[in-house]
Amino acid sequence: MEEKMVVLSTVRVNKAPDLYKIVDSLNRTLKEKDLMFGLALDKQDQEKMVFTIYRT
Repeated sequence: MEEKMVVLSTVRVNKAPDLYKIVDSLNRTLKEKDLMFGLALDKQDQEKMVFTIYRT
């Protein structure tokens, strides 16, 4: 069975060293609500990160 993820929201934020800890906590806490959170370095600006919320 293929699982489809839908992007609910994307936002660019300033890069911060501990931001991944918030994303990890959100993923652990809200996975039962069919939500998943992602964090990636912005390819165009290395001082920004892209935070994405998905519905699984």
